[in-house]
Amino acid sequence: MANKNKKNTTSRITKWIWKLFLGGVLFAFLIFLLASLGVFGKLPTFEELENPENNLASEVISSDGKTLGKYYRENRTPVKFKDLPQNLIQALVATEDERFYSHSGIDFRGTARAFAYLGSRGGASTITQQLAKMVFTKKASGNIVKRVIQKSKEYVISIRLERQYTKNEIISMYLNKYDFGHAAVGIRSAARIHFGKEPIELNIEESAMLVGMLKNSSLYNPMSRPELVEQKRNIVFKQMVRNGFMSEKDKDSLQSIPLKLDINLEGHNDGTATYFREYVRDFMKGWIKKNPKPDGESYNIYRDGLKIYVTLDSRMQKYAEEAMDEHMTNLQGVFNKQQKNNKTAPFYDLTTEQVKGTMLSAMKRSDRWRKMKRSKKSEKEILESFQKETEMKIFSWQGEIDTVMTPYDSIRYNMHILQSGLFSTDPQTGHVKAWVGGINYKHFQYDHVKQGKRQVGSTFKPFVYATAINQLRLSPCDEFPNTPYTIPAGKYHLDEDWTPRNAGEKYGGFRTMKNALANSINVISANLIDRATPQNVVSLAKNLGFESEIVAVPSLALGTVDLSLYEMVGALNTFANKGMYIKPMMLLRIEDKNGTILEEFTPKTKEVLNEEIAYTIVNLMEGVTTSGSGIRLRTSGGKYPDDVVTGYPYKFENAIAGKTGTTQNQSDGWFMGMVPNLSTGVWVGGEVRSVHFTDLARGQGASMALPVWALYMQKCYADEDLEVSMEAFERPENLSIRIDCNTIPAETEDKEETTPKPTDDIEF
Repeated sequence: MANKNKKNTTSRITKWIWKLFLGGVLFAFLIFLLASLGVFGKLPTFEELENPENNLASEVISSDGKTLGKYYRENRTPVKFKDLPQNLIQALVATEDERFYSHSGIDFRGTARAFAYLGSRGGASTITQQLAKMVFTKKASGNIVKRVIQKSKEYVISIRLERQYTKNEIISMYLNKYDFGHAAVGIRSAARIHFGKEPIELNIEESAMLVGMLKNSSLYNPMSRPELVEQKRNIVFKQMVRNGFMSEKDKDSLQSIPLKLDINLEGHNDGTATYFREYVRDFMKGWIKKNPKPDGESYNIYRDGLKIYVTLDSRMQKYAEEAMDEHMTNLQGVFNKQQKNNKTAPFYDLTTEQVKGTMLSAMKRSDRWRKMKRSKKSEKEILESFQKETEMKIFSWQGEIDTVMTPYDSIRYNMHILQSGLFSTDPQTGHVKAWVGGINYKHFQYDHVKQGKRQVGSTFKPFVYATAINQLRLSPCDEFPNTPYTIPAGKYHLDEDWTPRNAGEKYGGFRTMKNALANSINVISANLIDRATPQNVVSLAKNLGFESEIVAVPSLALGTVDLSLYEMVGALNTFANKGMYIKPMMLLRIEDKNGTILEEFTPKTKEVLNEEIAYTIVNLMEGVTTSGSGIRLRTSGGKYPDDVVTGYPYKFENAIAGKTGTTQNQSDGWFMGMVPNLSTGVWVGGEVRSVHFTDLARGQGASMALPVWALYMQKCYADEDLEVSMEAFERPENLSIRIDCNTIPAETEDKEETTPKPTDDIEF
């Protein structure tokens, strides 16, 4: 009887176990069924599975195929599976999902283990489930019921993903979606930001580090917790050994390698070509308004993954930025030494009241002033806020400085920093090759290439000479008296006689046009503009692409007009391009995320001068670098300030057409230089014109701007792949204009002529 009862009890227990098991299975089946029917919330449609909504970064891509920067809300640029290295795939599978290639979205073995050990031996989520969670579901919160429902939806979506995509596609989708932190969304951004590489270039230890970050990118952050990340990377190595992707010997050697980061942040203020990228962003705003999608909606450069192919060459851009950094670091040090005895530093020749006025104008241009004005703050409150000390970061050439100072003092400090711009183009195609709008975009966002306009000084003289030669059929060998030249009152609406002076008040004898331009003789420039007329000079300038207002006055001969680097280089290109003006071109084409071309851009050209006139001006400008104010490009030593001319001597031997320029009180220094296939302009000066060198030796264009050009060209020539020309400019056949003439030896003082002082009746 006891045995019978025992058997019955065992039978009942067995039945209950089976009932519970079958009930559990049925319950699970019911949960999955309800989840798949959308009872617990809408599931993604077939179309959504095909095209999961992503925020894709738009890229700015250089002419040599490098990503210069991105515009994004999430810094994600997807890559295809074929562009992922095998070591990365192996590390991912070994660490995150050992049976990835054998399950169909859910690893039931892993799930059972997780239940058995209550999660103490790791989670059970497959790569597919993690992808489903990232793309289509939100993190579960609340009670266990909500978590079960969320998990069921995750399972259903995972199965659908496995049916819809190949395993390789799922891996690439997963790696493209994961947020690695520091604005690195997706594997491509992570590889570029942490190692400065494309994903396919990652070595095994780099891949292992990135895979280790997948557990928790905030915790495993190599920038803040390198030791912890290295430990995690080594765990990835162990998993690779466990799964047969690596030998024990290789693991031991790899574990001894420290993290080797090469951080390249991709924020809007970081990286290369920052000023140019801001120009492109502004251009795209206008382009988007005029070019809607086929469905009528507007493109979004922060989400639609547009590819913007530009003319910039990443190598030349790098060399331009390096050249500017090298020279400006040194130049700032020299300027700082001059400031030591200046009681009104950084300003010169200003009274106390003038300093106050200058500072007030600067405060009114600041973001602080604009924001407080929008908040309806009174001017008194705003001014008081500029006197309250606050923590801030300020620029220095030795690196950012954390400090405490008043906003007022920070503005005055920033005015002490010399600014610069560089613009470089191919004169035959108009393609912009390098664009450096300033010394540091994070701290100084004003663009000195296109946005900024400053007095151009003697760099405008080639346009006066071109007008005179074109209008009057003059020859560079024609001679003019080097004596004071007066344009009388009444002519060209002058109120008084206008008699410009040469620098150093040096006169006497005759000068050929070639010698006069090489040595920037002011009185001969005045003579020429009077013969050609200021209005004809303005007409030529407008045909050469100048968009700024240019008033037809005689003082144009000395460059008293404010113009931009963009305009100056674009116009001078015409001479190197045989008289054909070609508008500087920045964009090549725009594609959508699928590679469909949305627009291609073509150059805009027009013939302005005949080939003979254009070549004649080039020949005149060559004289500047062989016997004039730009001769230091060719020689070494002498009395040039060693503490200014970085990288000196230059010793260029090839054909270079150039022109220096210096404005009153050395407020602006310019150098424009051309070789047959590259035209580059450089400007250097203070934020305001009262910030300047006190002496001409250091403050002239040949000392402030020319060295940046020279260093840039040295770097370009050193890179033979760029094929920057070292040949002579092409001379027209049967040239009818006489250019081969004996010139009076140039004076050796190498002094750049400046625009006239206010006493010469020029209004600044």
